[in-house]
Amino acid sequence: MAKRVKVAHVITRLELGGAQQNTLYCCTNHNRQKFEVVLISGVGGYLDAEAKKIKNCKIYFLPELKHAIHPWWDFIALRKISSILKQDQIQIVHTHSSKAGFLGRWAAHLAGVPRIIHTVHGWGFFKDQFFPARFLYQTLERWTASITDALIVVSQDNADEGLSHGIGKKEQYKVIHSGIVPSQYVLSLAKAKKARRSLNLQNRPCVLVLSNFKKQKSPLDVVETAKRLTVKIPSVLFLWAGDGPLLPIVKEAIERAELSKNFKLLGWREDVAELLAASDVMFLASIHEGLPRVVLQTMAAGKPVVATAVNGTPEAVKQGVTGYLARPHAIQEMADALEKIISNRSLARKMGKVGQKSLKGTFLMDQMLLEIEKLYGALMARKS
Repeated sequence: MAKRVKVAHVITRLELGGAQQNTLYCCTNHNRQKFEVVLISGVGGYLDAEAKKIKNCKIYFLPELKHAIHPWWDFIALRKISSILKQDQIQIVHTHSSKAGFLGRWAAHLAGVPRIIHTVHGWGFFKDQFFPARFLYQTLERWTASITDALIVVSQDNADEGLSHGIGKKEQYKVIHSGIVPSQYVLSLAKAKKARRSLNLQNRPCVLVLSNFKKQKSPLDVVETAKRLTVKIPSVLFLWAGDGPLLPIVKEAIERAELSKNFKLLGWREDVAELLAASDVMFLASIHEGLPRVVLQTMAAGKPVVATAVNGTPEAVKQGVTGYLARPHAIQEMADALEKIISNRSLARKMGKVGQKSLKGTFLMDQMLLEIEKLYGALMARKS
């Protein structure tokens, strides 16, 4: 039997998000006949407890690995990650998220790890960002790409954007979409009705928002869109699952707009299938993305999507076929799209059914993992 390859996944923090859930899926389901698995993460994430349940996976939680830039803690995290990689004789380091992407890859380089891979779950820089910060992140990405063997991107748009900023070379990039397990989001009609009753939705049209309260998700645009939509559909209810630093500001905006009766703020929720089953449409107002997992979850549930046409979203959502796409910050466009779907149930059902049928390839979790493991094998073979 061939000796197993030692793989370490490194991520900044295990928050409740697509990048984190896909990382845990890989750590849980890597073929243990081929791979020994290690996970390195910061502490305090919503999914920490789930990570601890993974069998045959050595886990390191590092309090020094934090989101914010802090030279002292970053230096300690770099040293600790490098020490772990040497100690466990890791052969492949696979990093996720921008901060862990920088520190993890340089730690691997210092430790002499043979193969270094990074998944871009959306770049850490974007158009509306403060210029010095954007310049810094782009420079760090270019610098770190020079020690990286492969850059996995969850959308072709992310690859094109990276190359346009001089990050890496074309041959380094590999598109592997962020996958889901579609059957997890399909509920019976009886369970859908039960979900609506438990949320006390009555017969109100319901827009589901599944996003955190951070600038990337443009939460104030959601409030502005609701303000426009309620002029046409006063009874509409926005179910919003998530949390984050901008929550207090959003609450103030909702009260100022006199929309309290049109919003239910649910906090973090894991019952995504039930929330989708209870809703008429899913709405995402992001200003930048990788490939939002929630879009795929919505399509799997047979529901239409209204989202901004950023990065990987148009690779999943087809305009006027499985939902509607709008420009970022285009409030009226988003409100009009939601009104079209809510006002036409047969259109909503048709879009949902087409969306369900279009999920295939690396939009599926098993295929995503298979493609990642094939890349590991190809890189190790190239080394030998």
